[in-house]
Amino acid sequence: MYVKICGITDTHTANVAIRAGADAIGLVSYAQSPRHIEPAAAREVIHSARDAAADLGRQIDTVLVVRGVSITEAMRLMEEFGADVLQLHGGFDARDFEVAREAGLRVWRAASLADEPEVRAGAFGEERLLLDGSIPGSGEVWDVSTATRLSIGDEWLLAGGLSPENVQELLEASGAGGVDVSSGVESRRGVKDPDLVRAFVLNAKSARRI
Repeated sequence: MYVKICGITDTHTANVAIRAGADAIGLVSYAQSPRHIEPAAAREVIHSARDAAADLGRQIDTVLVVRGVSITEAMRLMEEFGADVLQLHGGFDARDFEVAREAGLRVWRAASLADEPEVRAGAFGEERLLLDGSIPGSGEVWDVSTATRLSIGDEWLLAGGLSPENVQELLEASGAGGVDVSSGVESRRGVKDPDLVRAFVLNAKSARRI
């Protein structure tokens, strides 16, 4: 089961996530977010996370999360951050994804059932789809009965309103290939709790793929 811990802003939390077994970390470039990180600090976090993964004989994905910018600016930020994957939120169309792919970038897409009730994984040529039940990033908790109706293709991650307490149930109900969490592992807004991160990864990895 693939697990991404998003909104990481420091090397300690990155190392906790990787050593707990996370497959990816997300770094947010969006000034209005309490999880926003500047490029220099992000490069330090990415370097530390890769070292931690190498110590464990593992590979991880470092993901730059952007919104509210043009695809040209998103690609420039990608180069400045030095991440492995570019995750695009809101306002990007299929042509933007094509431009990024043509530049040789790995690209993920964030979407929500509220905005795209008929959403399909891979519709924009993205490597992975992150699906939220409501507005991406809102933290609104999924209704299990809604999650059980999902049939959107392969290579998608469940996001939004996840916590150590509900992640296993929602994963098994939805059939997702993995999860993306941010606020659900925080002690306060923008600050990750190491114990919650560890518990979340453990519970997500314990879910059965049905």
